[in-house]
Amino acid sequence: MPYVADTFIAQIDTDSGSPETIALAGDIIRQGGLVAFPTETVYGLGANAFDEAAINRIFEAKQRPANDPIIVHIAIPENIFAVARDVPDVAATLAQIFWPGPLTLILKKNDAIPGNVTANRDTVAVRIPNHPVALSLLRTAGVPIGAPSANRFSRPSPTRAEHVLNDLAGSVDVVLDSGNTPIGVESTIIDLTSPRPRLLRPGGTSLEALREHLPDIDYQPQYIADNQSAPAPGSLLKHYAPQAAVTLYEGERRATIARMHEVASEQIAKGQKVGLLLSDADIGHFEDLHVEIATLGDSESTSAARLYQALRELDTTGADVILARAPRSTGLGLAIRDRLIRAAEGRLVTVE
Repeated sequence: MPYVADTFIAQIDTDSGSPETIALAGDIIRQGGLVAFPTETVYGLGANAFDEAAINRIFEAKQRPANDPIIVHIAIPENIFAVARDVPDVAATLAQIFWPGPLTLILKKNDAIPGNVTANRDTVAVRIPNHPVALSLLRTAGVPIGAPSANRFSRPSPTRAEHVLNDLAGSVDVVLDSGNTPIGVESTIIDLTSPRPRLLRPGGTSLEALREHLPDIDYQPQYIADNQSAPAPGSLLKHYAPQAAVTLYEGERRATIARMHEVASEQIAKGQKVGLLLSDADIGHFEDLHVEIATLGDSESTSAARLYQALRELDTTGADVILARAPRSTGLGLAIRDRLIRAAEGRLVTVE
């Protein structure tokens, strides 16, 4: 059964930091409850990472499978030793460069972390978020906070408090509302437990930035089946998905737009309601069609910030299918591409 709670929505004053509200949220974390809070990436659904029963409530609330691990958030680099062991020197180097920020490190698990945090693996995912509300909550709670995204499992992640409420109202004790999250896609995850560092999930820290310090980092996209144990959050093939069926197209721009126009016309003729996820520059090519359009802007940072909101907007239109064009695999584009492939459950069409 999903975790049940009387959800309280708390507006956070960014000037004062709302210390009384943060103190309340910290108490809820220590007492085993659930708090949804903003980070620089997306809103997280947090619980005391040392409390096995509290972590179970996250899985119940999200209806998340037990084979999908969650990230442990800490307040300062020194806290890493409370959740991880045998920490390599490279972890301290990366922490100094990228923390606080959208980079998660996979390390050997400390015995104090219960198995349900890590999908019973011997490794744990750790990061320091770069958001004043998240950091204030971590300091006030005084414990590491385990927190996946604050949404129903496999749905688009929440970048606004309203997204959290749409998915989890009645399943979380308090939602700390601090407006839109600035980056909009989750953290980058790298595994430091293997002989060669591995990028397991592209995200808010670019692969190019990591290669400046980890020139031998390996990246091979992984699409894990539902019945397999995931090596890191966000590894399952179906993830970040709207209700509508998504298809992703890649190739030379003109040819790809022409194919999407052709497919949209065919679907409309079949009586399907079509949604399009487009850059501002592509919108004009579809003005002759009766379709629903959600825009991503014309920069990687804008596209990342708008991605999940756009997918949710298209769902509210009742779209049966969503067509999107794949971004290039550099910078934040790599993370956006990863999320769209998973939202499409692997339906990627290469246009020659």
